[in-house]
Amino acid sequence: MTPLNHQEFRRQGHMIIDMLADYYRDIEKYPVRSQVEPGYLRQRIPEDAPDYPEPIETILQDVQRDIVPGLTHWQSPNYFAYFPSSGSIAGFLGEMLSTGFNVVGFNWMASPAATELESIVMDWLGRMLRLPKSFLFSGNGGGVIHGTTCEAILCTLVAARDQMLDRVGRDNILSLVVYASDQTHCALQKAAQVAGIHPNNVRVLQTTKLAAFALSPHSLRSAIISDKEAGMIPLFLCATVGTTSSTAVDPVEALCDVAKDYGIWVHVDAAYAGSACICPEFRHFINGVEGATSFSLNAHKWFFTNLDCCCLWTKDPSALVKALSTNPEYLRNGATNSKRVVDYKDWQIALSRRFRAMKLWLVLRSYGVSNLRSFIRRHIEMAKHFERLIATDKRFEVVVPRNFSTVCFRVSPSAIPKRFYQNSNGHAGHDQNLGYQNGNGSARYDQNVSYQNGTDGARCGQNHSYQSINGGARYDQNVSHQNGNGGARRDKDLSYQNGNANHDQTLLHQNGGANDKKLQDNEIVNALNSKLLESLNGSGRVFMTHAIVGGVYIIRFAVGASLTEERHINMAWEVIQQYADAILSTS
Repeated sequence: MTPLNHQEFRRQGHMIIDMLADYYRDIEKYPVRSQVEPGYLRQRIPEDAPDYPEPIETILQDVQRDIVPGLTHWQSPNYFAYFPSSGSIAGFLGEMLSTGFNVVGFNWMASPAATELESIVMDWLGRMLRLPKSFLFSGNGGGVIHGTTCEAILCTLVAARDQMLDRVGRDNILSLVVYASDQTHCALQKAAQVAGIHPNNVRVLQTTKLAAFALSPHSLRSAIISDKEAGMIPLFLCATVGTTSSTAVDPVEALCDVAKDYGIWVHVDAAYAGSACICPEFRHFINGVEGATSFSLNAHKWFFTNLDCCCLWTKDPSALVKALSTNPEYLRNGATNSKRVVDYKDWQIALSRRFRAMKLWLVLRSYGVSNLRSFIRRHIEMAKHFERLIATDKRFEVVVPRNFSTVCFRVSPSAIPKRFYQNSNGHAGHDQNLGYQNGNGSARYDQNVSYQNGTDGARCGQNHSYQSINGGARYDQNVSHQNGNGGARRDKDLSYQNGNANHDQTLLHQNGGANDKKLQDNEIVNALNSKLLESLNGSGRVFMTHAIVGGVYIIRFAVGASLTEERHINMAWEVIQQYADAILSTS
């Protein structure tokens, strides 16, 4: 038996392709969210690996019997959770080619085609987005494909850190400050921890519903001025185009103008929404990107390129290389020494890297710019259709404006019968009948997370409520009750003293006083929507996820699966109405 016999590869490969083709054909038959209980697989899989080979036929039977039931079906047309992972034939086959060649292209010499194709497709995609030439290889910038946005943010933060410390001295690392909004993805906090930024130096600036939860340039400037007065060193800003919670869009141009005044590295995270910006009518969302230092999007979210494929561009590749490069003797070669090639190992954390450019190349060539724009526009039109369906039923409301293909909605407070409020008995939000105590893999509220002290934040938890990336704490320049003495302060340390408190002017019970009627009613509305979401997901017919913005629990309906059609939107709406009917009439 040889592990890479070409005839056996052909035979087994055909079997797996057939199995996957049948899976896509029948995908609507499966419950969208897996219905298994934790630990189910250990009861089905032997304790030890087999001593002798097993036939592929037996293994594939076990895949169908034991593995498929434990999958949440991200390619299902009824998948509307998180953000999409929109696969395609071209993306799959490109991944197949990459896996088949199995090259480890850490530098140009290790596989010249892998390096050069990556540089080419990153320039292709950059021009599709109308990125400034300064982000392209042709303009002394350049692009690299990482696995995820988490890697992209970490690499740019490390580059910014080292660039700054070279100027101010390594001993000043504890004075470096990173800025974000309370809607920024928690990847920034993880990156800051890994990069050695002190936890107290991550400024989480509060957003408001009035500003559609976008980061205010005025708030940013005020925080920077306060930090400089305290002897701190402003370092890095992460602006977001299409936040995880509600797809809010930060004003990139205005934020870059502020950052420029203080020499701050600006990274624009457009992981989800960046793909839409290949359409001319959505390009304005990244206006001002010429003022940023780096920009990234995830092609594996909404660009039909199978996981994983995060595209990162920077104006300053030398900063990445200086911060991340290694040059041991065993990797030295003439091409590297010539300075005429890119060695992508120096643009990332790891040494080894996959040939991800292959699948992006296939996607771009197989569909072309015109069709890719059409795919995205179709998803946005379906999201608009869902909005129109919501408008036909006064029991529901859209909570925040829709920017792309994600609709954030809930059962409206006005639709909830008075008996719900009367039955709360002063314990709104912690009534088992309203669904807070579901322990079956659903979204739930933890008493340490929100509401009990007047907070309207949410942790970066298992259900991806990312609007408060620092454990629920917000840095709010307008806070006047942090120390309980009625005196307004803007002390950089105060915003982190209470890690689970979120001081919002609309909620005045930060000192642990009794919740007022407004807060109780809000918790009841949130609890009912939480119960509705768990009922929907428990049905297996659809899968959605939630977020909390401005203290409001929202159900996120993210259109973007490659197989989704308008009939699936209509079906999802019927299911939503059906379960809402049951909850409102019986709870």
